Amino acid sequence: MRNETRRLFNTYLNVLAELNGVEASTINGSSMNFVVEPSVEQKLENRIQESSEFLSRINISGVRDLKGEKIGLGIGSTIAGRTNTNTTDRPTQDPSALDNLFYELFQTNFDTHITYAKLDTWSKFPDFQTRIRDAIIQRCALDRIMIGWNGTSAAVATNRGANPLLQDVNKGWLQHLREDKPAHLMDEGTVEASKILVGEGGDYATLDALVWDLYNGLMPSWAVGDTELVAIVGRKLLHDKYFPLINQEEKPTEQQARDVIMSSKRLGQLPAYQVPFFPDNSVVVTRFDNLSLYYQEGRRRRTVVDNAKRDRIENYESSNEGYVVEDYDYLVAAENIELVTAG
Repeated sequence: MRNETRRLFNTYLNVLAELNGVEASTINGSSMNFVVEPSVEQKLENRIQESSEFLSRINISGVRDLKGEKIGLGIGSTIAGRTNTNTTDRPTQDPSALDNLFYELFQTNFDTHITYAKLDTWSKFPDFQTRIRDAIIQRCALDRIMIGWNGTSAAVATNRGANPLLQDVNKGWLQHLREDKPAHLMDEGTVEASKILVGEGGDYATLDALVWDLYNGLMPSWAVGDTELVAIVGRKLLHDKYFPLINQEEKPTEQQARDVIMSSKRLGQLPAYQVPFFPDNSVVVTRFDNLSLYYQEGRRRRTVVDNAKRDRIENYESSNEGYVVEDYDYLVAAENIELVTAG
């Protein structure tokens, strides 16, 4: 690391220390560890959410406990009614949730490193500190989305080689649906037991018909008519020409990462979307705000280490997190979909 880079990096550490209320005396050489201050933690969560259009559409909420009752979507069953109060007390309805299921958070480590060579390259830019921050934030956002769609378990020790989609880091939304509300999951057809065939001679003639049957057949009536419902579709099910990226004239400082692509056609009369890391041969019908990611407030820990043995700066960061479906009435899915080709 060049001397000018070292000075910039030391300034970066001092700023981190000041923001998080860390005494300068606790900085050991060019390394430090601390619990992230709540105000800084909130700003960090906001930046992670803003770095991804998909994350900005779902709920990212701080909670106090590792386990507890879900916060709730804020819409549930119907609540309008009438009671003969001459004989009966007026009953109340909880509009926020009906399933009485609870969330559980697991420690997730976001450990990264940046080489001295890369830091030397970045040192010529005036945004040196924000480049370090943004590199970590962007990867954290992408990993959160990947886990949300592909996570199946929370292993004691994860194996990235065996689980390249981070399947063993945490249970994602689809896995919670499989376990908690299997009646809302369609994963096999009648033509072939292990697949849902779409096309001539298949279970459904078109993908439109599948999506229509999916939410009209599995969702309760009060959820079917919700105007916020969308169809999230795997990339192999619709040709790329149906998903043009919408270019908008925006200043770079105001532009979010456009990782949510809206289709030029509707599916089953619903708006169709592609989102990052969504399983190729699947469809989900839900509201975006029915998907949540909870993190435990005041429990984000961070250690920054200058590791001269590896010629790099290492950032060890951990957060207790969990993926939550707020209301299963508003989530249905189909998996193992295969398009039948003519001929």
